[in-house]
Amino acid sequence: MKQVYIVGSGVAGLASAIRLSVKGHSVTVIESNSYAGGKLTSTQLGAYRFDAGPSLFTLPHLVDELFHLAGKDPRNYYSYVQLPVSCRYFFEDGIDLTFFGDRTALLEEIERKLNVDQTVVSTYLERSKTMYNATKRTFLEQSLHKPGNYFSADILKTILQIPNLGLFSSMHRINETRLKHPKLIQIFDRYATYNGSNPYAAPGILNLIPHLELGIGTFFPASGMHDITKSLVQLATELGVQFHFNERVLEIQESNKKVTGVLTDRQWYPADLVVCNSDVKKAYSGLLKTISPRKRTMSQEPSSSAMIFYWGVKREFPELDVHNIFFSADYRREFQTIFESKSVWEDPTVYVHIASKVARGDAPEGCENWFVMVNVPSNSGQDWDELRSSIRLNVINKLNRLLKIDLQTLIEEEDYLDPVRIENRTNSFAGALYGSSSNDRMAAFFRHPNFSSVEGLYFAGGSVHPGGGIPLCLLSAKIVSELIGE
Repeated sequence: MKQVYIVGSGVAGLASAIRLSVKGHSVTVIESNSYAGGKLTSTQLGAYRFDAGPSLFTLPHLVDELFHLAGKDPRNYYSYVQLPVSCRYFFEDGIDLTFFGDRTALLEEIERKLNVDQTVVSTYLERSKTMYNATKRTFLEQSLHKPGNYFSADILKTILQIPNLGLFSSMHRINETRLKHPKLIQIFDRYATYNGSNPYAAPGILNLIPHLELGIGTFFPASGMHDITKSLVQLATELGVQFHFNERVLEIQESNKKVTGVLTDRQWYPADLVVCNSDVKKAYSGLLKTISPRKRTMSQEPSSSAMIFYWGVKREFPELDVHNIFFSADYRREFQTIFESKSVWEDPTVYVHIASKVARGDAPEGCENWFVMVNVPSNSGQDWDELRSSIRLNVINKLNRLLKIDLQTLIEEEDYLDPVRIENRTNSFAGALYGSSSNDRMAAFFRHPNFSSVEGLYFAGGSVHPGGGIPLCLLSAKIVSELIGE
């Protein structure tokens, strides 16, 4: 049995704690906040509850797997439903599209409203599935930084599919070639934002992401996304994991290239193993005082961040679903503004998430809890107070125009989250939501590995391999557990 300390209680930290506890190790999680979950937490405004961060739930089996490892039934801890609609899309010309979970209904909707032959989208989605199946084991479920992993049937399977993976072209270029219709191109370009990237620069391999939603399914916890965090904390506690909240780690210490312990603002803890769930750039600049970082890690372009408004809205909107997108009329200009000008385009794409469509208790009767998000650059010293004011005005004007409402009169509760608050609350470098962007065809190989040059020190979370978002964070914990098992 090893003495394991986990720095940070994001979803990857919680998953690591559960996996290592199941293996018989003594596990302690140290968290600087008063709560677990990192970005996967919630906030209450009057009678309205909001999921504060991630709002999309895909690959739920990765959460369920943690309970099965512990011999538990996940449905005794949390439940979820599959959504009949993955997203509703709204355009400035008045056209709206409902992306149904049912493939036949989806293809009929696109053909009816865009006059696009069903085989165009059907073929595209089958290619997305092929890409996912060819790469999930090679790129997502194991370390890319262990030479031995390149001598397997999985890597051979991937190599044979290289011509079809879009490694040498951008997402947009491939979508433009295969989808033809500008509205479809814009919808499928949007999936680059799932890891904070620019579809005009990110590699075409990211076109495997739509398969997660439109092939496997879009899901939602019955009581909201925060249920995932609460259920994992409950499981970890039952397994004997200790949690230290309101305790800040000052240093992860090593001697002779072997981890020795964790120093906090309360005391020093001797450790055999440390799993760092902190943002990797923040870890190297603050916690790993005697370990030099990889130059490539520190120089990687940060992913995008977000400006989020939490609005308690005193009306229901039957024309909206759980996930809704109101598109910018100039998508290329929007991404240029984010990644090149480090600002926000005056006509931003607006995402409106309404958890109360499923979790009815999240809003009073006849009302809805709107999580309204705009993609913005990571923090590099912008005047976020000024930007927040202009973004808010542009968002309200856009929603008023497309929904034909006076939104300002309907908002009775309000708060916000910007890159500065994201950085302060989650210790994310520059408030970036997903660590580094994928605006490079080799970005998957550039992410920091889940192990280090120091024996006993490992990394899990969205800023390291395989990437950001709940599913990839859970997979990073699985990779760490397997590396420690080796």
